[in-house]
Amino acid sequence: MTLTTMLACALWIILPVAVPLCVFSTFWLFLGLSLTAAGKKLGPWQAGAPDPRIPRPGPGEPAHRAYWSRQMWLDAWSAAYNSMLAIRHRLEADWLHRITKRLFQGRIVSNGLPGETRFTRSLRRFLAPGTAVGAVAGALLAALLTAVTLAVFGLMLGAVWLSAVTAAGALRAAERGWRTVRGIRMVCPYPGCYRTFPLAVHHCPNCGAAHRELRPGRYGALWHVCACGQRLVTTSITGRDRFTARCPHCDRHLPAAVGTTRVVHLPLIGSTSAGKTMLLAAMAAGLQAWSRRSPLTVEYASADDRQAAVSLNQQLKRTDWALKTQGGQPRALMLLVGRGRRRRLLYLYDPMGESLRDAGTVRMQQYLEHADGVILVADVLAEPGVRRALQDDDVERAGDARPADQSPLDTYQRLTGELSALTGRRRRIPMAAVVTKRDVLDRLSALPVPGARIDRWLTEIGLGSLVRGLEHDFREVRYWAVSAYAATGAGALDSEQLRAAEPVLWVLARSGLRVGALAGDPAPGGAPGPRAETVRGRAGH
Repeated sequence: MTLTTMLACALWIILPVAVPLCVFSTFWLFLGLSLTAAGKKLGPWQAGAPDPRIPRPGPGEPAHRAYWSRQMWLDAWSAAYNSMLAIRHRLEADWLHRITKRLFQGRIVSNGLPGETRFTRSLRRFLAPGTAVGAVAGALLAALLTAVTLAVFGLMLGAVWLSAVTAAGALRAAERGWRTVRGIRMVCPYPGCYRTFPLAVHHCPNCGAAHRELRPGRYGALWHVCACGQRLVTTSITGRDRFTARCPHCDRHLPAAVGTTRVVHLPLIGSTSAGKTMLLAAMAAGLQAWSRRSPLTVEYASADDRQAAVSLNQQLKRTDWALKTQGGQPRALMLLVGRGRRRRLLYLYDPMGESLRDAGTVRMQQYLEHADGVILVADVLAEPGVRRALQDDDVERAGDARPADQSPLDTYQRLTGELSALTGRRRRIPMAAVVTKRDVLDRLSALPVPGARIDRWLTEIGLGSLVRGLEHDFREVRYWAVSAYAATGAGALDSEQLRAAEPVLWVLARSGLRVGALAGDPAPGGAPGPRAETVRGRAGH
């Protein structure tokens, strides 16, 4: 029997076993190799080690992108690419270029065996094609199974991504709905800004970095990870208001309650020397007096607000007068007022009287766009008809009271036209008309004493056109006569402080924060509350 015949007989016996065995062995080899290469791209495998694949936060938002938002897909693509690349590299470099090539040359893959013969070398040449075919077939099978595995893995990643996006969207929608239900609208209280914004800039408590997108989204659904590693919760419901917040437009500090509490904007409108600043101080003191006698809670929204109120009170105790309001547009005095679980962040604006001299300056008072109510500070001593009615000592008393430089009717006429243009909802805004300097008015013999119906008293002294204008332009109007002088300073009267706060409480009641005494319930201490009479569908007091 020749050598060729012997080889042919051996191949008929070996090949049916060797080729499937080669396919089987190379299949598992390539499969393990591909999955290992894919797994290495999903590392790092050492716990706590920095991951060089994750880029550092960019110059915009100082937070790491959520893994599911971008890096997950980059890792999946890298794993798929490298697994296929590993199969191809091992097939070409090891099996085709090294092992099969040596077999075709009749050489053994290893260092050699004793007893090398012509027969064994010829046998290797006959085995070389089968080895090549088996290696290719094993590689293809391994690549196919790897592709199926990666496809299933991709579907799982898609489900994870969809769940994360849905969770982020649901959390953002829940917070937006929560704000809508509670009527929360974030507005900057600072002059020159007064702009609304959907989200404040929050600062990391660890490194102080400014986060402009601290909400559920691409940087994380439940929390963001700052560049310093600090976790930051993303919603007001979970405690985002604990972080320092600033206005995204003017970068000034905002109170913590600005994103969790409904804001009530209440400007005090009056001409120069009408008594706005003293009335503002009396209202703040009156709210504190109500908090001592009722379930009402009052606190300053920030340390700056507390300091401003303390400085104003100290000035009033020294001089009994408030200095003329200076500067341009006013910064709101912010008070956090609550009763039970209901709370309101009250913005009280005290603009200069000069800001209402003409339509142009009124139009520049951008805070009026957000007004939830208006307090018209009326100094009737500035009305020419009232001044003409005074005689003898009354003239001197009125002069000592420093009358305003503009009558309340002129102030109101300049306000009402522009208010409609600024807000577009003038009819829905409650108007509280507060007659100031009552301590002086009670001592003027030429004028009747203001009684329970201030609207009738205004008509009686010659300001009927003001009353008619208020009742025509506003759906809800109520009147008060207050002595801010008696409600502030060293000898402040508790009763006058309570009365001075009533216009504010009345406006707050329109926003849903009701106080029993103004709704007809007994006042603090058991005394009956102020009587509210209806005048053609409007309350007068």
